[in-house]
Amino acid sequence: MHFLYIFFFVLAICAHILYNKWINVEDFDGMQKISSIGSGIGVGSTVKISFCSSCSHRGHAVTMKHMLEAAFPGIHIVLGNHPPPLLQRLLSKVITTFQVGVIVIIMGGEHIFPQLGYITPPPWHYFLRANRYGTISSTWFFGNFIHSYLQSSGAFEVFCNGDLIFSKLMEYRFPSEFELRELVSRKLANLGVVGGLGRGIWS
Repeated sequence: MHFLYIFFFVLAICAHILYNKWINVEDFDGMQKISSIGSGIGVGSTVKISFCSSCSHRGHAVTMKHMLEAAFPGIHIVLGNHPPPLLQRLLSKVITTFQVGVIVIIMGGEHIFPQLGYITPPPWHYFLRANRYGTISSTWFFGNFIHSYLQSSGAFEVFCNGDLIFSKLMEYRFPSEFELRELVSRKLANLGVVGGLGRGIWS
């Protein structure tokens, strides 16, 4: 009988010790998670990757986004399209207007030219109308090709907290993952976000 009392007493003590140890481990893990979230070296900083969406640069931008999020926990990454220069945008509008104009003239020129003061349509209208389907398809195909070219900026610009740190338009190349990580680390270190730690981690 005394043996049973001793056995259950020891069993209760062991259970109590194991329970307290399990609670402490869970508390420690929770504190580590909270600490890692709150002390992320990228917290409060924003990196914007402005790329040419019509140049199939999105995949490269997404890869860089995932890399930076892993390297700088808590950092905010923004992806966006980099528009082409104003002149190219205006020319693309002209191309679209030209496409629509050619189609309208071919399909309804007999009614349009008299409204413009012409008794009969000009000879080139009959030439285009004689091969209307070929003319429309060619105008649409080549117009879309030129429009796509004018909408392409070829850009892959990276900004950290509003400051440009890499420009494909100036460098004529993409940044490597190591290069971009180093550039962001230096920028954060200069802002005092990473401090001396940031300069040593990625060097």
